[in-house]
Amino acid sequence: MSFSSQTKQELCRQEPERDCCRKAECYGIFLFGGNFSVSGVSFQTENAAVAHRAAQEAAEAAGVYAEIVSSIVRRGGKTTYSVSIPGEDQRRRLLHGCFHRSAEVNLRVREENFRSDCCLQAFLRGAFLCCGTVTDPTKGYDAEFSVPYMRLASDLCALLSRAGGLGLQPALVNRQGRFVVYLRGGEAVADLLAYLGAQNAAMELMQAKMLKEMRNNLNRRNNFETANIDKTASAAARQRLAIERIRDAVGLDALPEDLRELAQIRYENPDLSLRELGSLLPQPMSRSGVNHRLQRIVEFAERL
Repeated sequence: MSFSSQTKQELCRQEPERDCCRKAECYGIFLFGGNFSVSGVSFQTENAAVAHRAAQEAAEAAGVYAEIVSSIVRRGGKTTYSVSIPGEDQRRRLLHGCFHRSAEVNLRVREENFRSDCCLQAFLRGAFLCCGTVTDPTKGYDAEFSVPYMRLASDLCALLSRAGGLGLQPALVNRQGRFVVYLRGGEAVADLLAYLGAQNAAMELMQAKMLKEMRNNLNRRNNFETANIDKTASAAARQRLAIERIRDAVGLDALPEDLRELAQIRYENPDLSLRELGSLLPQPMSRSGVNHRLQRIVEFAERL
């Protein structure tokens, strides 16, 4: 089961606080299905829990009967559930109960259905159950609502922007004839899921985000340390070659005494760090002092 399906199942276990919230959630579920008029009220989902939740809300909040028809898609063998309100009288009752007129051409969100902030929360939960998805947090941090109409999508954007004082910043894009309202970023998506009532999904997302950040930090640290090791090894090899050139050309005795001691130690200990080399000198020296003398040795060799 996908992370998005698990999230919807968790949301379906949330019980609305009040009757007005139940009505708002029912409104959100059916409004975003793409078919919300006297001639037809219906939507499709691949989640059985969502289909049964919609039927339950239709009966309890609007007093209408919802019919569920399942069918198996040939490709992939997935089961799709079509939820519809049969009968024109029932559809009129649902629409008028949600402050929609029968002759409306463009669907818009009727905010008369939101008596309080909890109603808005329930409405957005219904919208997500109908047309929302959330990406597996191991792959990314995205939440989307696929809306059939532009003005309806714009209304959804506005509602998400003021939801719960979360400071969400949804965006809208036209994708293959559908209007997609989306959120990006782990914190924004987690805040939305928690606001809708999917606390477990929000926690799982944040845990995945923290684990990914820890892995990225560890990789960056390992890369940094590897780069430092490579840099140190390259410098040590260059210094050893310089010492060999001096030895073969004029002998190490040609070096000043302070450089000769260090050259001998570096040649015998090519793997030691600058700090460790400094500790082996008759008079211990700092890392920067050792580095300065080794540069002088390299310059001496280059002049030969």
